[in-house]
Formats: sequence, C-alpha cells, structure tokens
Amino acid sequence: MTRDGIRPVGDTDPAEDRVSASAADTDGGAAPAPGADREPAPAEDSAPEASGTETTTPEGTGTGSPATADDGPQSVPPLVVEDVTVRFAGLTALDGISFTVAPGTVHAVIGPNGAGKSTTFNVLSGVYRATSGSVRFGPDELTGLSPHRIAGLGVARTFQNLALPSHATVEDSLMLGRHRLTKAGFVASGLRLPSAVREARRHRERVREIAEFVGLEKHLTARVGGLPYGLQKLVELGRALCMEPKLLLLDEPVAGMTGEERRHAAAVVAGVRDGLGISIVLVEHDMGVVMRLADSVTVLDFGRRIADGTPAQVQNDPAVVRAYLGAESDS
Repeated sequence: MTRDGIRPVGDTDPAEDRVSASAADTDGGAAPAPGADREPAPAEDSAPEASGTETTTPEGTGTGSPATADDGPQSVPPLVVEDVTVRFAGLTALDGISFTVAPGTVHAVIGPNGAGKSTTFNVLSGVYRATSGSVRFGPDELTGLSPHRIAGLGVARTFQNLALPSHATVEDSLMLGRHRLTKAGFVASGLRLPSAVREARRHRERVREIAEFVGLEKHLTARVGGLPYGLQKLVELGRALCMEPKLLLLDEPVAGMTGEERRHAAAVVAGVRDGLGISIVLVEHDMGVVMRLADSVTVLDFGRRIADGTPAQVQNDPAVVRAYLGAESDS
C-alpha cells in the first residue's frame, strides 16, 4: 500500500525549482522490485536458521511505502564488484572478491569477524582504495574516487558506530543529508535571500516526508542524544535516505537493538527496497534478518569469497557451515 501525499525518495514536484540540478544530484526514485508485495518477517534471534514467525508492522514504520517514481527501475544501475583486492603492507584484507548487486534488491555481505566485510564497505564508499580490481556503479568507475564524489553519484552509507550530533534535533540531523542537494551558497543562506528560503523550505518538507516513512515523525523536535539507541539508528538510516540515494550501504543496521526495534528496522529496510526501488548492500550479523530480507548473499571468510547465491543456497553451503561452526575433527 502507499501513503497518500508522500513522494518517493528522489521524486520532486516538477512545478517547483529543482533542488539538484547537476548530474551528480540525480534522484534515486525507482519502481518497486519484483516481489514488492511480500512482507518481510525477520527473526528475533541470530540463529543461522531463519525463524518462521511472522513480522508485525509497528505503528509508524515505513512499510506503508510512498508511491514510486515514474522513471522505472532502469534509473537504478547495477553495482558490479570485480576481482577486488585490498592489501595493507603484508596483510591481504580482501583477495579477489567479486559480486553483483542487481537493481532494486537487497544484497547481503556476511561472514565471521575478520572476514573482510567492513573493508568491502570502505572500498565501496571510497574510504579505502582497492589495490586492484574494479567497482562499477552503472557506467561510473568508483575505484579511486573520494567519498564525497561517490556520494554525489547516489551512494549513501550508514555506519556501525553512530556518528550523530547529540545536541541537534532529529529534524536538523536529517537535514544534514540534504547537504549535497543544496544549491544556495553560504552568503545567500546567511542573508536569507528568497531563493535560499524557498529551497530550505522544500528541503524541510522532504525531510518530514522521509521522517514519516521511517517512523520518526513524532520525534522531529527531540534532541538526538536523548533518544533510545534504536531510534538513533533510525535517524542514521533516515539521514542516509535524505541524500536521495540510488544505492544504500547499511552497516549492521539492527545491531544492538531489542527484538521489537529489529522488527521495526527490518520492516523499514524492506520498505526502502519494495516501495522505493533503491538497491541495498547489507552487512549484518543477525542471520534471521539476513535470511528474511536478502535477495542474494555473498559470504566472505579471511578476505575470500566462499559462497554466493540465494539465502537458501548459502545457508546450506558446506563451506559456509564450516566458516561459522568450524570443521568437525576426525575421531
């Protein structure tokens, strides 16, 4: 279902002045991926076997997704990671890994601690530069680009450790995600010129739409530092969505949450995929959430890819079982 009056991420009113005029500020709306009518049911625990319990939609979640954009799924390009290797002096953190994220899908990257998941995210977002290999987002080569240039191409990221301004309100924290879309300069904004005021008003209207989508509309005036941890994680997700991304990198989005908070966050992530058509790369240790949300999974171990396929395929892969549980000793 859709929520009336809320545009999709990346969709703007053609009668208004466009906020993002440059090619780097293209919108991220797209038609829903196939199977958009399914309801995700993430498990509460982190057992490798996904729970069969059904997900309930908490009040205010984003699963009642906004209407989708008219430009179709072709506006979200595939992400192709090909033979990427990362070395730090004599240590090989990633060893020739490859995978492809299809448009409008959730692609999980999982593995034991030290497998190379965070290094993979740092390469995708431009924090690390690959020693060799290629990362392409549609026609654009991301390898070697700085983080702000990658963000300008429509790639947004959340982090394991929250980095939110604790004394700012939720609304102001979400406004930080609009920075790359803002055209008004420092002088125009400081003098409150009419064009800058109109643009700021449009940004705040969009922020409120996204806050409602993720379930933060009741907390817009609250100080971020005073919110429970689960809501702070939603602020981090909402700030990334405010960038109008085409590709969303989620680094352990439900880590440290209670069972109810995990179900809420998983429902929002599913709504981002199914309602907005945004591609998602997900790193998460909660295997119940991964198996319920992911369309495809890449498994890493000691920097190498050991499995790639659907959740059901990797769940039963002997190499994955050994990586998580260890090999049986001969008696």
